[in-house]
Amino acid sequence: MAFKGVDYYGIEELLSDEEKMFRDTVRKFMEDEVEPLVVNSFHKEEPLPLEDLAPKLGELGMIGPQIPQQYGGGGANHIQEGLLCQEVERVDGALRSFVEVQSGLVMYPIWQFGTEEQKHKWLPQIASGKTIGCFALTEPNHGSDVAAMETVAKKDGDSWILNGAKEWISEGSTADISVVYARAEDGIRAFLVPRGTEGYTQTFMDKKGAMRCGDVGQISLNDVKVPEENVLPQSTRLKQVFMCLDQARYGISWGAIGAAMSCYETALNYAKEREQFGAPIASYQLVQQDLVNMLTEITKAQLLAYRLGRLLDAGKARHQQISMAKRNNVEMARMCARTARSLLGANGCSYDYPPIRHMGNIEAVYTYQGTHFIHTLILGQDITGIQAFTREL
Repeated sequence: MAFKGVDYYGIEELLSDEEKMFRDTVRKFMEDEVEPLVVNSFHKEEPLPLEDLAPKLGELGMIGPQIPQQYGGGGANHIQEGLLCQEVERVDGALRSFVEVQSGLVMYPIWQFGTEEQKHKWLPQIASGKTIGCFALTEPNHGSDVAAMETVAKKDGDSWILNGAKEWISEGSTADISVVYARAEDGIRAFLVPRGTEGYTQTFMDKKGAMRCGDVGQISLNDVKVPEENVLPQSTRLKQVFMCLDQARYGISWGAIGAAMSCYETALNYAKEREQFGAPIASYQLVQQDLVNMLTEITKAQLLAYRLGRLLDAGKARHQQISMAKRNNVEMARMCARTARSLLGANGCSYDYPPIRHMGNIEAVYTYQGTHFIHTLILGQDITGIQAFTREL
């Protein structure tokens, strides 16, 4: 059954024809090309075949949609970017992670903080899907506490020497180019490290309960030599790191809606068809309550994401507003996945139905790009004026 959308408040009327056309193009591609591959990939924990899919994503403008066309991007607005993430994660969260990493965490810092030579060299390649990038920030001992990163970079003539380790890196084992963050004497710096650089090792992480259709890797840096031409010159502070993270968090806020839509639609259709005690389970009050709760929370999340997209397009969005959308919408999707899995009974545990797969993926999203509680503290500081991240003991 083709997906028609979940739109109880008529948000469709607020979208331009161009925005709807882009969404529909992405929706068709995901249903035709990706959805048939997902169950087997998730079951075997084998990444989707990006060597085939990535160039197709590039042709459809699904990689770097918000990057200017002069650098190979799509020149799209933030609503289109959000709708892209929604439609991709409705089918699989790992592929949404791939799209958002390429666009918001690899292309964005090169575009914003790189030289013109770096932009023209790397951005068109990544936008086309012919080159895959990763964002190497998280470390074995440091996730939320970015300022405490242990990876270091030391100047060595006209080059830099990097030492350290990164973990839980999307596309970490397959990336052709990595944006590696390290601590230097003058602050946090970003380095472009190509695959195959001496001392640079990329390893696939398996045995995961989430993002099983995607590549997640570990990276080790042992006296890795990086030339000065591969340093992003305008990325020297934590502020630039968080600017990148905000790009990904925005995409997540829409992607979570896609996952929730999938869970709701699956549960609704199942409840209308599944009979127990001589009647479809949709006729029972408690089941209707669950369905209504899911639809209500999805609708609230849609309005939050839509308004945030328009604020971003107008240059008026604040990073705390992005935190609110990421925090709320991921928690909403987590609830919808859990509720849908329960409504499907034993069938809810089968990979043949999407809720159990979304449950795993959403658990990862609940943690990465700022945990639920980190975003709580970001908002708490904003409304009280008091930071609660640390205490003197």
